[in-house]
Amino acid sequence: MNTEATTGEYMLLFRGTQWDKGLSPQELQQAMDKVAAWAEGLQGQGKAKGGQPLGAQGRIVSGKNGGFVAEGPFAESKEAIGGYLMLRVDNLKEAVEIARSNPMLEYGVTIEVRPVLAECPVFQRVKNRAGLAHRAGRADQLLSEAVA
Repeated sequence: MNTEATTGEYMLLFRGTQWDKGLSPQELQQAMDKVAAWAEGLQGQGKAKGGQPLGAQGRIVSGKNGGFVAEGPFAESKEAIGGYLMLRVDNLKEAVEIARSNPMLEYGVTIEVRPVLAECPVFQRVKNRAGLAHRAGRADQLLSEAVA
């Protein structure tokens, strides 16, 4: 059962930074016109909150205290995220339908659709555990008082 509370916002992550390779200048212009019309339509409906392309250069930080820093991600990878778009829609199904209507799909771009959560799931687990511990402690206290 999924108990994650969403905000009504969904993020589209666009993967594939080399989708334009092999297109003629005219084909590229046609593709960009389609994408612009798609984005403008979403803005006109009040569903697009904002988005940006992402730079090709970056670093990956990991390890204890950020002790490991590596070059990457690599823009030529099919999995590289080329940009994102934030949506404000009613549910995941609607966000997926919007992603499915993106004209860049026909050029090999893939789009990951993710809900934006109201709270970090780890924070929620900590709160739940603290609540259980508090209730367990209270039950122990009541049991002790009943026996005394």
